[in-house]
Amino acid sequence: MIKRSAKFVILTISPLLWLSCKQKTTQATHVIQPVVALKKAVCCESHIPARFASLHSVALSMPEGLADVSHKGMIWIKPGTFMMGADNKQASADEYPKHKVTVDGFWMDATAVTNAQFAKFANATGYITTAELKPDWNELKKQVTPGTPKPDDSELVPASLVFSPPTQPVDLNDYTQWWVWKKGANWRHPHGPGSNLIGKQNYPVVHISWYDAVAYCKWAGKRLPTEAEWEWAARGGLQNKIYPWGDEPVDEGKVKANTWQGHFPDKNTLRDKFYGLAPVASFAPNGYGLYDMAGNVWEWCADYYNNQYYQTVANGIKNPKGPATSYDPDEPYAKKRVIRGGSFLCNDSYCSGYRVARRMKSTEDSGMEHVGFRCVQGK
Repeated sequence: MIKRSAKFVILTISPLLWLSCKQKTTQATHVIQPVVALKKAVCCESHIPARFASLHSVALSMPEGLADVSHKGMIWIKPGTFMMGADNKQASADEYPKHKVTVDGFWMDATAVTNAQFAKFANATGYITTAELKPDWNELKKQVTPGTPKPDDSELVPASLVFSPPTQPVDLNDYTQWWVWKKGANWRHPHGPGSNLIGKQNYPVVHISWYDAVAYCKWAGKRLPTEAEWEWAARGGLQNKIYPWGDEPVDEGKVKANTWQGHFPDKNTLRDKFYGLAPVASFAPNGYGLYDMAGNVWEWCADYYNNQYYQTVANGIKNPKGPATSYDPDEPYAKKRVIRGGSFLCNDSYCSGYRVARRMKSTEDSGMEHVGFRCVQGK
């Protein structure tokens, strides 16, 4: 599909990932079911099927004079060297080995991009997000096994993944117990048709694909952070600590972030006062003055995800840009990018995404109710 405005062009081709999932229809929603039963509990984004397999081409022209390209709302992150990667026993295999990384200084948004900021971009450019686009079967069938039957037209509609909590404890192996594929869900309607952004201008924008985030960054004269920049910034000047605030567990002491308290995913004690998303900057910043580097929403990074990337830079590296190609053994044919920081759904019993070293990943075209982004700029 091509979306044009006077100074903005974006070309996307978005095939649906039918190979890794099938859809089961209910009256109100579409629930994604895995083809093969999972052997172990998935962690937040692991194994969540993408709506689209990939976007083959994205052409963006930078509009002039539309965005404020000053450093307003940004924090200067000084250059430095740190040990990147695993900090405690919760670490996953892809967080090893811990290795020395040096990064140059950069500016970073103090908060995730908000609904108000993204609306300014969308209104100025006419941009349409991935979740708002109707899939094109003529493009979809190029990406699936020959002979795959065409889905019913009722399935080829704009949609996105929405959190729908169960009312009782469920098997954490089956994420379909709390994720639903909802028609009409997008950044303007985060819970689907009938929902809106009234009173939520200062909430982080969600249902944003990696492509959507890149488009916004280009318009704003910024870019997405590298994974190394993100982790250096999240650590806030602390050395070898587990969280942006230090080593104190997330549920001990004062409330430090918007996370899931209680039994995931059926009971939230609301100790942090928020069941779902919170307005940006609702909690204390880290040592650099950055808000919500743990919890609230996962944040896109520029880098491809590769589960063995850290092994290739074990001797240390300066200003890493990530691997040249994507690889996730869970979904070896999917092209994925790194997401960082955890979300309001993270809980130690299921997902410790708020750890500064925690790596997660998602396909470039995936958008969900708890995925957003923030931008950076060089000097």
